[in-house]
Amino acid sequence: MDRFYSLNHSSIDFHFRQTPRDFVVEEIPLYEFSGEGEHLVLFVRKKNLSTLELVSLIAKYLGIQNKEIGYAGLKDKHAMTKQYISLHKKYEEKMNDFEHEDVKIISKTYHNNKIKIGHLNGNRFYIKLKKVNPTSGQKIDEAIKNISKFGMPNFFGYQRFGTDGNNHIDGEKIAKGEKKERNPKIKKLLISAYQSHLFNLWLSRRLEINSLIQNFDVKELEPLLNMSKDELSKMKSQKHPFKLISGDVMEHYPYGRLFDFDGTEHDLSRFNEKDISVTGLLCGKKVKLASDIARVIEKDFDDEINAEGARRYAWVYPEGVEGRYKHEEAQYELNFSLPKGSYATVLIEEIAKRKINE
Repeated sequence: MDRFYSLNHSSIDFHFRQTPRDFVVEEIPLYEFSGEGEHLVLFVRKKNLSTLELVSLIAKYLGIQNKEIGYAGLKDKHAMTKQYISLHKKYEEKMNDFEHEDVKIISKTYHNNKIKIGHLNGNRFYIKLKKVNPTSGQKIDEAIKNISKFGMPNFFGYQRFGTDGNNHIDGEKIAKGEKKERNPKIKKLLISAYQSHLFNLWLSRRLEINSLIQNFDVKELEPLLNMSKDELSKMKSQKHPFKLISGDVMEHYPYGRLFDFDGTEHDLSRFNEKDISVTGLLCGKKVKLASDIARVIEKDFDDEINAEGARRYAWVYPEGVEGRYKHEEAQYELNFSLPKGSYATVLIEEIAKRKINE
């Protein structure tokens, strides 16, 4: 899928591959572990293994079921990742002898509860871009300043759609009852890929609208966007690169309740100050829909499917964004933190202003 990007520069040429040497992820836990309790919490470094492969490996070693091991989120396979897992304290002694060439237990502590999916704040990334010339280095500097100041679109990354990028096609058929999938986990994964695909299409359309708002005057925009002069003038006057539209569903950031955007200066300044963010639809049942003009755009990317719907932040704010250009090596090193559910590869694509997985 070709999509729109949020930054104005031309595409930047560099080389990036997801490898343990060039892509390092460290989980940021949701809470501090208490240091006591019946659950052993291990901080584990792994490479060339997915989280599920790591869990299977340890479960097999201990002779237990995978579900007895807790984890907060799924980490990339083609990376060096550090994450927390939990298991019952009774396995501690046996885990002291655990050895694997791609796994290292960095530290251990204890907690009262098992770690569950979603029990994380976000992830800290270290990424290396290669074959970067000095001009590209300067362009990357500018791009990360912009992302640090304003944030970035929260697209689902290519990993969401499977190795061939087509999971959403089967997902749509399953969601509409045109195809059967007996494995409930695979079924959920494929339907989720379809919801994610529609979300990405909607977000790309919104970025396209932003681009038109920035580049044309109100008179030219009226026939292009089929919006009133008043609405277009309001959007044109917004300082933020992501233009809010009447009826957008907002959410307190980084978590909180949903509410409708009503165009007040108060809400606009809270958006600029990163107190709230705009959300997009993951179509399905029992979900709050946008209203007014925002709904007119959203409904083109909505579908009646047999799955739970939700809303997802359409715009997120990376933290601690740092970059260093290494002239001798023609490399650029990046550090940044993202909230859970956001993709580092999307940030790299925003900088590159092109797909990076081809």
